[in-house]
Amino acid sequence: MSFNALGLSAPILDAIQQQGYETPSPIQQQAIPVVLEGRDVMAAAQTGTGKTAGFTLPILERLSKGPSPKANQARALILTPTRELAAQVADSVATYGQHLPLKSTVVFGGVKINPQMMRLRGGVDILIATPGRLLDLHSQNAVKFDQLEILVLDEADRMLDMGFIHDLKRIARLLPKDRQNLLFSATFSDEIRKLAQSFVTNPVEISVTPRNSTAETVTQQVYPVDKNRKSALLVHLIQEHKWFQVLVFSRTKHGANRLTRQLETKGIRAAAIHGNKSQAARTRALSEFKDGKIQVLVATDIAARGLDIDQLPQVINFDLPNVAEDYVHRIGRTGRAGATGQAISLVSADEIKQLSDIENLIQKQIPRHIEDGFEPETDLPETRLNHRPKKPKKPKKPKKPNAPQGQTANEGATNDTPSNKKPAPSRRRKPASNRKPSQNRSGQNPSGKRPNRSPKNTQH
Repeated sequence: MSFNALGLSAPILDAIQQQGYETPSPIQQQAIPVVLEGRDVMAAAQTGTGKTAGFTLPILERLSKGPSPKANQARALILTPTRELAAQVADSVATYGQHLPLKSTVVFGGVKINPQMMRLRGGVDILIATPGRLLDLHSQNAVKFDQLEILVLDEADRMLDMGFIHDLKRIARLLPKDRQNLLFSATFSDEIRKLAQSFVTNPVEISVTPRNSTAETVTQQVYPVDKNRKSALLVHLIQEHKWFQVLVFSRTKHGANRLTRQLETKGIRAAAIHGNKSQAARTRALSEFKDGKIQVLVATDIAARGLDIDQLPQVINFDLPNVAEDYVHRIGRTGRAGATGQAISLVSADEIKQLSDIENLIQKQIPRHIEDGFEPETDLPETRLNHRPKKPKKPKKPKKPNAPQGQTANEGATNDTPSNKKPAPSRRRKPASNRKPSQNRSGQNPSGKRPNRSPKNTQH
């Protein structure tokens, strides 16, 4: 199938051709015709499959036939969880809409709001935004939604997982009920899918890959290593294999900074991106990484969302993520659009549980490789797969579900936390004759509660 068969107009086809694309990806083949019909869509596709064009192309087509926006109005709203992803989507809209008389702009936190307000004065056809900054702009009457036709939640699973459900519901109440809703995501857990369905009406569900799977073009390996030797092993691998462009994931901001300093002392050019870095610093680091001026980019999970790096050869998990789904997102940075890639995880004995969760999620055991000279004191046991993704057991009696952990606002983001709260522990009482004196239950660990991953909000 060619793009000509999807019902797109000549100006859009010309822009596609200028980018060198000839054949639509599977997600584009399935999504574009449905979006053009005006149907609601709920689509799951891995990062790097072309899902952004899967909604930007048909949106441009639909809006090209409608009336121009009035002052401060937006006809289509695309919400993303992070600044980086918002900027990437804005680039896609500008690229494919270059031959159309449509106006678009992107707004996010971490930069001055006044220039954004000025750009919205004349109205825009497409507005790409992060939730917090959008609510700020609306509160100042800088943006209105009377003409809104289309709402897109990009990386919807991540927005809801990060605790943005409250912001999203506030935004939804501001929008016309008669609108088209599109949810595009890399993965959908059952819980996120249930929440997401409250934003769509009779959606067409599209899935081009098995849920929570990893790309077949990515070679995955686990390197067992003692925790205190991880940085030395990373330096050894970079120097031994002469890797020139490596994306390294750290679980925390401080860990990213510390690892960057350690790499620099070994003569390896490195930079860190995370929520405590300014937008200018993050943009500069990414640009230098793409240009080859920086050899290693150390990133936290949220800061890496939306990173668009062509043919990235290696992704290294210096720390395993606390949430197994994040592993899928991380290694989705490599092996994109059919290219081959390598994903290596440096795993210490204290990360056995995280490794087990990941392998049960993707339903495969990741091959182990012990590097000579870095043999760990404690072996990593093989994971016993459960033959289906591991999920928390649901209580028999109706209870409020465990909420994602409320996130600390970074870079001026809102302090909103998820509307769901953790259910109180059960307090069954024994008969008075058998009852023991009350005990302090503070030792109980609420394991259903997801640990904080920093930073959570890059969006205000």
